[in-house]
Amino acid sequence: MITPAFELTQDPDFLTIIIKVPYARASEFDVYFEGEDFKFYAKPYFLRLTLPGRIVEDGREKASYNTDKGTFTIRLPKEIPGQYFEGLDMLTSLLAPKKSRSAKPLVEEIAASAELSEEEEEEFDWEIEQTPYKESAEGTLPLQYCYGFGNLRSGVFQRLQDELSDVIDIKDPDQTPVDERRRKRLAAEAAKFEPDHYLADFFEDEAIQHVLKYKPWWVDAHKKMIALQGESHQEHDTHTFVVFSEEEREQLRKFTNKSYLLDKRSRHHVYLGLIDILLAYCYEICVNEGDKNVESSWNIRKLSATLCWLESFASIHDVLVSFGRRVLCYPLYRHFGLVTRAFNDTVMILQLGKAAVLKCLLDIHKIFMESDPAYILNDLFITDYCIWIQKIKSKKLAALSESLQKTTLAKSHIGFELEELEAAAVLVQEEESMLKAAGTVSKQQLPSSESETSDSEESSGTSSSETEGSDSDERESSTSEDGKINSLQGMLQEERTAPLIDCNGLRHGTNTSTFEVSDEKSKVSLQSPTLPGKLIEELEKQMYTAIRLSEQPEGLATASCILQEQEENCVSEPDRFSKDTTGKGNFLEVSSETNPLLFLRSINEDED
Repeated sequence: MITPAFELTQDPDFLTIIIKVPYARASEFDVYFEGEDFKFYAKPYFLRLTLPGRIVEDGREKASYNTDKGTFTIRLPKEIPGQYFEGLDMLTSLLAPKKSRSAKPLVEEIAASAELSEEEEEEFDWEIEQTPYKESAEGTLPLQYCYGFGNLRSGVFQRLQDELSDVIDIKDPDQTPVDERRRKRLAAEAAKFEPDHYLADFFEDEAIQHVLKYKPWWVDAHKKMIALQGESHQEHDTHTFVVFSEEEREQLRKFTNKSYLLDKRSRHHVYLGLIDILLAYCYEICVNEGDKNVESSWNIRKLSATLCWLESFASIHDVLVSFGRRVLCYPLYRHFGLVTRAFNDTVMILQLGKAAVLKCLLDIHKIFMESDPAYILNDLFITDYCIWIQKIKSKKLAALSESLQKTTLAKSHIGFELEELEAAAVLVQEEESMLKAAGTVSKQQLPSSESETSDSEESSGTSSSETEGSDSDERESSTSEDGKINSLQGMLQEERTAPLIDCNGLRHGTNTSTFEVSDEKSKVSLQSPTLPGKLIEELEKQMYTAIRLSEQPEGLATASCILQEQEENCVSEPDRFSKDTTGKGNFLEVSSETNPLLFLRSINEDED
């Protein structure tokens, strides 16, 4: 037989059941309902439901068949008009036989069911259950430690250690007690925390602020629920706010109905583990803005110590501290604002009731099923949570959400000295801003000093230009004078190369009493930048002194006179000219007395 797809809705007076039976023979079907039982048969489909409320056959019931869609729609009147049927979305629970709806074991003591119902009705204490520490002997320790949903599993990782080593962080969980798991987890988190990464996300949080603006589906559903509760104080069907897709309904139909025998301590761990898993799921939905990627499975199981370290928490505050530490250690975005956001979202989901929690668990189940190493977590936790959540009472979730909402989490509780890190970073940032401000002021002062410097440079440039002008005038005059000297030097070199002839027509060689002037001395005297003006004046003075010319040519006499003056200026000897041995003056004879008339004339010429 095939179990068909179905859907249940309700109004104050009727329960509506929609059953999809494509390719069924509509002419042959049977419907049976009485009290909490409902049965439907249309070959090859068979559906049996155990309803959360009683229905009655009073003539108002109706049934119709849509041939295009292949669906039966059956409306059944409620035995008590206005009664609210809770859990119509819990398809796995509805499919379970009536006798197995409670969490009774197959073997139980007499009157155990009455005690169980009383235990379910009592108010749950969410405070920490403290027990005195007892050091157990080494021989009394169990061979294997339990984990998984309600700590009902053991020995799983011992058989699959190589395959599942990437799924959880704890090594050899079967031989590791709960307290040691916790110590190792805290040590691993402390070693993984990176202050630089945290401060980077703290100061440069544009991307984080963007993802914080994302609103998942439960935000709008929660707003609608609050608005309806404000209008009327009556309970409303969560199906109005939470809608399951056809794929999710198919998931629910595939689950096998189970019953869980949990003691008070185990139920306590199950509820706290549920909070831990929902916190990790809310973080994943927020940072990826509802989209799934290859890291979705890693984010959920890494941020949940229940899944990654097989942790069993003792209080809600311990759950929040663990989640906060792991958010600041492992994922890409490590910001305390994301911890607060996940906390608020988890409160909303719990306030929406079992349907919202189940929808989130189904999404987690799907994510893990598509991840190769993480599928084992469905068998250890998520599948059992999906079945168990359908059977608990909504009052338990309401109490859990209220206790979670009252719990506070501060940065000081995390244990990483976050406030001190932020204060130190703020001080460093202020110092850097002050240094930048000082640098800006100094840069503003530079243009004024540069302007003053430019003014001084302009004035100095003006004076230097004047000086350069005067120097250029001097250089022009010295250039003209040097030209004269060069012409004279050219004639001297001709005299040196040509044989000298006296007035009698005799030829004198270089060994006679002629003079030689070294080229180096002439070059030094001619190239000196300070002597040319004075040298020219002296030469002019001496040229206009009393000069007695011999009978030599005029050019040669002039050259001899110039050479004599050069020798007297360079060397202290009074007279370098040789005289003829006969006493006759064949060369220039310079008088030691200066002619005053000629001196005045040279001054007048300089003035001109």
